[in-house]
Amino acid sequence: MKFDKGLMAGSSTLLLLTLLESGDMYGYQMIEELSRRSNDAFQMQEGTLYPILHALEKEKYLSSYRQLAPSGRERKYYKLTRRGRELLADKRTEWEKFHRGVNDVLRGGADALA
Repeated sequence: MKFDKGLMAGSSTLLLLTLLESGDMYGYQMIEELSRRSNDAFQMQEGTLYPILHALEKEKYLSSYRQLAPSGRERKYYKLTRRGRELLADKRTEWEKFHRGVNDVLRGGADALA
């Protein structure tokens, strides 16, 4: 099942920061890990990923470094900064409130749960 692109766009930052919370990753690795963790529900394209990463790096939420892979190819790794961890915490709180609100509407309102 494909998701509405607007839904994916609204949660991309949260998803990428969450991936990087578990350790440094390079771009293609993030695409693969996002797909794996979501059971292939999320298929992010490079053209979507890299502008987000560059914007997060510009705002100091991420830092990056280059490292040689065993194949001899140089890869650019992204790392979550302290500021990025703070943004992740904010994004998680925002997501929880949004998720709760959507569920309340779907179930007929918060009062319907009581």
